[in-house]
Amino acid sequence: MAAWTLIDVIDVLEAAYPPARAESWDAVGLVCGDPAQPVEKVLFAVDPVAAVADEAVAWGADLIVTHHPLYLRGTTTVAATTPKGRLVHRLIKNDIALFTAHTNADVANPGVSDALARAVGLTGDLVPLQPFPDDPWRGLGRIGDLPQETTLGEFAAQAAAGLPATSWGIRVAGEPSRRVTRVAVSGGAGDSLLATARAAGVDVFLTADLRHHPASEFMEAGGPALIDAAHWATEWPWLDSAASILTAKGVNVETRVSATVTDAWTRGY
Repeated sequence: MAAWTLIDVIDVLEAAYPPARAESWDAVGLVCGDPAQPVEKVLFAVDPVAAVADEAVAWGADLIVTHHPLYLRGTTTVAATTPKGRLVHRLIKNDIALFTAHTNADVANPGVSDALARAVGLTGDLVPLQPFPDDPWRGLGRIGDLPQETTLGEFAAQAAAGLPATSWGIRVAGEPSRRVTRVAVSGGAGDSLLATARAAGVDVFLTADLRHHPASEFMEAGGPALIDAAHWATEWPWLDSAASILTAKGVNVETRVSATVTDAWTRGY
């Protein structure tokens, strides 16, 4: 059988995460790499940073698939005088391609929030928290149920155990004894979905990067409860889901999910 090429792998990933579904401000797709180059090893990671490049080089990866873009706001240079420029140089020198699926993976079915929902223990059918008008099974966030009613404190402990550990951990807003059954989640920054979560009638909304004032106002207005996790941790579960798509589609490459913690916050006191 002929070797799989980079464009073969990209075609499978873009069928699962259509670039047309990315936000207009986003930067998704191939960052560097020759579409005709053979691919045998694919590393999945949240962030395109030096530590992930180190792992890719040591493992002999041909392709890195990340959730976050390298150049979200564009650039006029890839000179090795900046961290991002040095990363591009290192990848090219080692024949490693870089591909990104960002907001198009957030809204996919299954996507980032599906993986997050399963990681924290939601079972059964999941529905988007903010569905597309033209496709009710795709959209931001997910709503689902726990297999049985529990307390907010118990669910928070379960969520912390289901997500990779970070110095940030998780923060909870709400009474620990509050009863919890129906849960909304959204991988990554979820401030923009606070009102949507309230309207959905869930018991708790789990997301990341919640700011003080929006969270305070939300809780003053009656909630629901909030769980704020590290941004990186809420998106990391998606990596295994993305890797499994290649396997499911018969793409004969070796995949690896990076366990390198690339959360920006490295220590808590």
